[in-house]
Amino acid sequence: MKKPVLAILLVLSVISLSSRAAESVLDKSLNEEVVFIKNGSGIFSTELETTFFKPVGNGPFPLVVINHGKESGNPRFQPRARYIVAAREFVKRDYVVMIPMRGGFSRSSGSYIAGGCNIEGNSSPQAKDVRAALDYAVTLPYVDKQKILVMGQSHGGLTTMAFGTQPYPGVRGLVNFAGGLRLSDCGAWERSLIKAFESFGEKNRFPTLWFYGDNDSYWPKGTIAEMHSHYVGAGGTARMVAYGTFKGDSHGMFGHRDGLVIWWPEVEKFLVDLGLPTQILPATAETDPVITRLQEAGNALALSDHCKEIYRTFLDADYPRAFAVSDKTCGYANGGEDPKKRAMDFCRGKKEISCKLFVVDDSVVGEL
Repeated sequence: MKKPVLAILLVLSVISLSSRAAESVLDKSLNEEVVFIKNGSGIFSTELETTFFKPVGNGPFPLVVINHGKESGNPRFQPRARYIVAAREFVKRDYVVMIPMRGGFSRSSGSYIAGGCNIEGNSSPQAKDVRAALDYAVTLPYVDKQKILVMGQSHGGLTTMAFGTQPYPGVRGLVNFAGGLRLSDCGAWERSLIKAFESFGEKNRFPTLWFYGDNDSYWPKGTIAEMHSHYVGAGGTARMVAYGTFKGDSHGMFGHRDGLVIWWPEVEKFLVDLGLPTQILPATAETDPVITRLQEAGNALALSDHCKEIYRTFLDADYPRAFAVSDKTCGYANGGEDPKKRAMDFCRGKKEISCKLFVVDDSVVGEL
């Protein structure tokens, strides 16, 4: 009986060590830092794994909170969210960016509270975690606690809208990217989602900006329209940006480099309306040697223009991630299950092409 127990302990140790190794990679050019924020007190307290990106200087800087989505499977195995594309846009405009992993996600302690088939019930504890992270952030000397924007993608968009049902000093507005929660195992889950947004609209008095695409694999167009109409009909203020189709699935628009041209101009207008800064400041942060090394490795490859663009997108992708190449094609994948296999599959496409992994996370593992 001892051998199986020992084997399990060894596996857990390997998982823990590999997780910690992956977490040691931080973007120095954005002053990336990971802290654990205490949520609550006593034996029921938890710690929230939280990423900060920070401009150079002492501030105080405006704060942007980005609330992450929920991948399929156990939230405990979901990697730390970074949203590098968005973080870079805000940091170069002198914003601090905070991304808290909510209870039960990644290395945050506590449990993910599903709420059964009650989507509004699911969103309430998520919003409480965001408030706990904000309570910590506003104590930091380099954060301007009077200039705060809260945004979120997918499950994080739902969390953002739930957060807005109670006032929070200094928060000026909310941005919702494809927000919601799909509970396919629950009958009439769409009704529950619409009802949740209607309830948010009854209580939420923050100005909000919404982004939803036509080819979202999670939300039918009719459901999106009803979420918006019920929210506004209940008293909420929401400007909808319906931007049509985006690649194969508009649900991931926010996290993709190519999505920036869609959402940034609209967010910039929103920031101006809220009295928040938008000017790009001179770059002063030191160059991240890891990113420089990967860029140089990519430059040494004889990539097509299309694959060069894909590689640039890959360098902005969250972990875990992988990039695969052949002499003619390439492919990358990040997040979810087995990104190395998915990157190879994307590289091969439907043809029998010989591909090999080139970069995994931040390590060059092969060459042409």
